[in-house]
Amino acid sequence: MKYFYSSFIITAIGLVLAFFIGGVGAIYICFLLSILEVSLSFDNAVVNAKVLNGMDEVWRKRFIIYGIPIAVFGMRFLFPLLIVSVASGHGMFETLNFAISQPEKYHEALNAHKHEIYIFGGAFLMMVFFDFFFEKDRSISWIKLLEDNALVRFLKGVPNINVILAVLLGIYITALTQSSLYATAYFSAILIHMIISSLNEMFSIDGVTNGVMGFLYLEVLDASFSFDGVIGAFALSDNIFIIMIGLGIGAMFVRSITIYLVEKKTLMQFLYLEHGAHYAIFALALIMFLKVFHEVSEVVTGTIGFGFILLAFICSLWENKRRDKKLQEVQAKNFD
Repeated sequence: MKYFYSSFIITAIGLVLAFFIGGVGAIYICFLLSILEVSLSFDNAVVNAKVLNGMDEVWRKRFIIYGIPIAVFGMRFLFPLLIVSVASGHGMFETLNFAISQPEKYHEALNAHKHEIYIFGGAFLMMVFFDFFFEKDRSISWIKLLEDNALVRFLKGVPNINVILAVLLGIYITALTQSSLYATAYFSAILIHMIISSLNEMFSIDGVTNGVMGFLYLEVLDASFSFDGVIGAFALSDNIFIIMIGLGIGAMFVRSITIYLVEKKTLMQFLYLEHGAHYAIFALALIMFLKVFHEVSEVVTGTIGFGFILLAFICSLWENKRRDKKLQEVQAKNFD
């Protein structure tokens, strides 16, 4: 429970602020938004934990200290303002005033560019999935029919297969949409992922992830997960401060879950949890691409992601029991 004390404190402060902004109704909206954020980003916590496991203690603490305000204030407040500001040609302060005085028009401006946002987020998340799926050193397979077949084993031997597949997918999406903006958003995400990964590999020492690069990677990853929630939040409220508070509370709990997974070494105890998180990421990336053509409810997105995590957790429990039983049989046989 100690891992969630800070989240409960932030929740209490946030709900008090929400009450002064909009009364009891605003508190209820913040509660719904926090649930939305956690449901959409639980797999984010699992992947964050994997990255943090490879970082030193100093940068783990910095991720908490500096990552929280960036996640809450930066990605869920400033970033949407920046998008609308660039798209509309207005300054940041003018856009902020626009968001406060005319929230419906601010929402319309953000909504007008949501497809480029989805394309960027989907491309980055797809790269995260490809990195995991075609990882050469990964020996544990969950769904063996998909992860351990002749084709996948061959592709793992192809240099930069993740980039090749991502580029092919980008070419297909560009041909399908006939949009240079979508192409720019897509390949910008691929480029950013490649730059961060390359610099991390260059400066990592003895398998320990470079702190700066790991931090940047986690923040871009968090941004990719937050896009869906930020845009979907306007279905519940037009007030950007209520949206920031609600999503910020959810982001705080996601951070707490991340630290819990790291400190308790949960990914080592439950073998397939990481697999489930990455399949959820793959599903989210596909849904983001699909949203360019059709509306998909955040409820569906969150349910699919949580479903993969839950299934992976159950399979991990079953595998742990199977291994324990096998170990007991071996020990009993050696004793006899």
